[in-house]
Amino acid sequence: MKVLVTGAKGFIGKNLIAALEQLTDVEVFPFDVDTSMELLEEYCFQCDFVYNLAGVNRPKDEKEFMTGNMGFASELLAMLKKARNTCPVMDSSSIQAAYQNPYGESKKAGEELFLEYGRECHADVYIYRFPNVFGKWCRPNYNSVVATFCHNIAREMPIQINDRNTRLRLVYIDDVVEELLGALEGKAHRDANGYCYVPVEYQVTLGEIADLLYGFYDSRKSLMVPNMEEGSFEKKLYAAYLSYLPTDRFAYPLLMHTDERGSFTEILKSADRGQVSVNITKPGIKKGEHWHHTKNEKFLVVSGKALFQFRRHGESEITEYHVSGDKLEVVDIPPGYTHSIINEGDTDLVTLIWCSECFYPDKPDDTIYEAVDRQQEQDR
Repeated sequence: MKVLVTGAKGFIGKNLIAALEQLTDVEVFPFDVDTSMELLEEYCFQCDFVYNLAGVNRPKDEKEFMTGNMGFASELLAMLKKARNTCPVMDSSSIQAAYQNPYGESKKAGEELFLEYGRECHADVYIYRFPNVFGKWCRPNYNSVVATFCHNIAREMPIQINDRNTRLRLVYIDDVVEELLGALEGKAHRDANGYCYVPVEYQVTLGEIADLLYGFYDSRKSLMVPNMEEGSFEKKLYAAYLSYLPTDRFAYPLLMHTDERGSFTEILKSADRGQVSVNITKPGIKKGEHWHHTKNEKFLVVSGKALFQFRRHGESEITEYHVSGDKLEVVDIPPGYTHSIINEGDTDLVTLIWCSECFYPDKPDDTIYEAVDRQQEQDR
């Protein structure tokens, strides 16, 4: 299948082409401002589907709105007519088409051209009135407040908000691409007026967006992971934010708590999924010797050799597990069992730990200290 994508170097165009290139049965014809009109005409003779993503939204002169939006659409459709190609066509419009402003009027005029083309040539036409689209590769300081906020906050630059309560309609780029791929298969979503739309949409205020983004920035210190629930706006905004990190700020240090026994370092925390840490234990050192009422943990030795010892509170029998980084296996730490971990190797023992609850120094912790081997403790 040969697919023509105009506006190929734009925000939506780049993301759509990246997805189309993953399809084994699709050949992409990319067109942008630096592509010759002769090549576009050739594409119009060969293509089986057209995504028209080309357009102008930030011109120096408002007159360019009509030229760049309606004018190009007219040329494109004329070429398809000349080629007698009645393949399906998709037009990228905007919710601004419903408003009387130069940009909206140009988008509305473009829509009318496509609708008339569909009636005249009996071609399937998909008109999408996109709200604000956000995600990776969107140009900051241009026409996307989300892109600008992400870019500036990631660089510790100020942002401007005139009204925190201003509410935006937002769609995420991956959801847009998924919908556009659906249109390629004739599975576009249409509303009662015949316009196509992205079924996953969010309504969020500027203040909420800014607060989330500042939280993402602070998460390198707080270690808090955003809400990663499938489909959540926060998950998608965080992905977008990360894509705007300067290339020299991908890595960041963690606070290592060190002593003669080794070190303990928290990696990340979550509001409802506990935390992940890494524990380094020197040879011959024992750590732990405590139990929990409710808190539970999972230990994974990734390097070295360890002896885990467990004793149920109030009983005397000791259970032991010998594990090493040579064979990865998780050791559960159940509530009610006092436990310890001993480095029985001759190198540092490196253990990855998940705990069901986050540790906060200023809050009571569900940890009761008690030796696993009480007789050994008494002998000391």
